[in-house]
Amino acid sequence: FSKVKETRKPKSIPMYVIVDEDDEGAGEPDKEQFKPKTRKYNRYARRQSVSAERYDPEADDDDEDKVIYPKTDEQRERLTEAVCGILLFRCLEPEQMQDVIDAMFEKAVKPGEYVIHQGDDGDNFYVIDHGLYDVLVNVNDQEKKIHRFDNRGSFGELALMYNMPRSASIVAVSDGVLWAMDRNSFRRIILRSAFKKRKMYEELLENVTMLKSLEPYERMNLADALVTRNFSDGETIIAQGDEADGMYFVESGMIRVTINHPEGGEEEVGRHGAGKYFGELALIENKPRSANVYAIGKVKVAFLERDSFERLLGPCLDIMKRNSEIYKNYTESS
Repeated sequence: FSKVKETRKPKSIPMYVIVDEDDEGAGEPDKEQFKPKTRKYNRYARRQSVSAERYDPEADDDDEDKVIYPKTDEQRERLTEAVCGILLFRCLEPEQMQDVIDAMFEKAVKPGEYVIHQGDDGDNFYVIDHGLYDVLVNVNDQEKKIHRFDNRGSFGELALMYNMPRSASIVAVSDGVLWAMDRNSFRRIILRSAFKKRKMYEELLENVTMLKSLEPYERMNLADALVTRNFSDGETIIAQGDEADGMYFVESGMIRVTINHPEGGEEEVGRHGAGKYFGELALIENKPRSANVYAIGKVKVAFLERDSFERLLGPCLDIMKRNSEIYKNYTESS
């Protein structure tokens, strides 16, 4: 949630510092509020006594507990629209997004209804279909509103990701509809896919000579910033003259590189396969793209946006600059 920052405390439940924009100070939720409460179980109930559980995505390779909630075409259309802008789902493959759609169930709420209570253990992750929802935090036995969701957004992931009690309460302000995903489905789809993505990208990056100067933790951060993009045969990946928005690493397939001639036509200057990278030259020199890159057959690339490039690849810039000079000398002499 906005204005909620995590702080670490050794050998204790992670808490959240609550910053009030009207005050200079900051407070921490009352630990007494985090004691489990006994409630009758149902599908929407807030789960208790699960914070000691630990999830190992490397050991979880079982899809037998896969959950599918039947939906009408109208429901699937609404849910697809609701989840398309959720950052948490940005890096999922199409088949994983279908798992997300299948695993979510619809929940209608009324004004004043608490969707989650601060201090409870988390059972569900929620995506808003429509409605207004206030985020409330208990500070010194007083509930303070720190945010309002207005017909879009998601909440409830922190307790599921970090095995911690709910850091805030969510209460419906109007009639509304939510899409919910249970704890096990969330971990199987989101956490396991994130782990597999990081592992796959780390293996890819380990084979990129330019990145040998990075420390392991730097490569891990770089892997987390990459986003998969797919291209079909003959599709343009980058076009000469375009503004640079990032660089690319080839995951699979082959690419063809060409340059435009002033009098017309294109000249092919190279072909590259898995493990190669391209698109960094325009970022280094802050200039438009100097070549065209096309897919040969089906191509999958890992894309690193400009901001992440500047933040994460500082140790490699000297190597990149040397390589860019070799490339420029080659093209100028061709």
